[in-house]
Amino acid sequence: MTGTPAPFTAGDPAPFTAGDPAPFTAGDYGARMRRAAEAAVDAGLDGVLIAPGPDLVWLTGYRPVETERLTLLVLRAGQDPVLVVPTLEAPDAAAAAPMLTLRDWADGKDPYEAAASLVGSEGRFGVSDNSWALHLLGLQRRLPDTRYVALTEALPMLRAVKDAAEVARLAEAGAAADAAYEEIRKVPFAGRREADVAADLAELLRHFGHSQVDFTIVASGPNGANPHHEAGERVIERGDMVVLDFGGLKHGYGSDTSRTVHVGEPDLEERRVHDVVRAAQEAGVAAVRPGAACQDVDRAARAVITEAGYGEFFIHRTGHGIGVTTHEPPYMIEGEELPLVPGMCFSVEPGIYLPGRFGVRIEDIVTVTEEGGWRLNTTSREMAIVD
Repeated sequence: MTGTPAPFTAGDPAPFTAGDPAPFTAGDYGARMRRAAEAAVDAGLDGVLIAPGPDLVWLTGYRPVETERLTLLVLRAGQDPVLVVPTLEAPDAAAAAPMLTLRDWADGKDPYEAAASLVGSEGRFGVSDNSWALHLLGLQRRLPDTRYVALTEALPMLRAVKDAAEVARLAEAGAAADAAYEEIRKVPFAGRREADVAADLAELLRHFGHSQVDFTIVASGPNGANPHHEAGERVIERGDMVVLDFGGLKHGYGSDTSRTVHVGEPDLEERRVHDVVRAAQEAGVAAVRPGAACQDVDRAARAVITEAGYGEFFIHRTGHGIGVTTHEPPYMIEGEELPLVPGMCFSVEPGIYLPGRFGVRIEDIVTVTEEGGWRLNTTSREMAIVD
């Protein structure tokens, strides 16, 4: 764990964080690539093709700029992993991922020719979800007898189960988000724009060690009924319920937490709705255990809200996986029968959204343990009163 940051003051630069986790090694990345190639065989695939993005970072540690030039990691069981890379980027690739064999191609040459002999003339391959259509279609033209399927569909468990080092990074990111929440409760809300509070939240996340801020939702009053409201020009008023949902990356792993606060004293219905959501979130977390289906978490949380009479106002899934991205498999939703296993990490975030009035959401990141579920967020889930 890192050291405790100094108290936040608006305008402070991000503090130096001592005790950063040890970097992943070539051995770690090699094991991940072997696991991916073996999982592909088990799924009936001939291999996996990985474009720049979160899959490539997770598998190799290499994070190239995504451009029109083809970069493609080819993984096949029984073969060494090979990275097809533009010649001008080969030195950076070699330095970042020395365990990889590189096959470079120069401007003016056909990059798909370089990839074709590695992929083979036919077969079915998993492809990272964020692959550019430009590159996938180019490869298909060169290899018309090959077929492709998205990794989320073919190998949904590839990044879903985290090892101890990954869980530690997620816990560190969660602790930083919790620290940001404790501080944001101290700033003025009434009379300020949502965008102003959102800017404070972003600054706090960076202050507590986030290298990347992905979202800072501040949804006040009727805007709280929109789960993905973009913080805007609305001035927060006394009497508003305010949904706060924020997260990003620290040490390369994600945070994502939601709490709902109230400006001044809430009325009885606002308290009731918040209590229902809090009970639903508790039920969802309590349903987390090895062997349970993902949909069981959704069912447990949804049942509480439905029984209270607000079922039609819970309009999204109960949770999503988190890791090197803030949204990834597995998903806590009806129909998802994938069993929970130790090391899975995901959100549990039920909500109630009353159009034109207000919304409430409470969210923690939870990891599956041998005994059940362990919350990575520990701030109070009681309704906080802010000024």
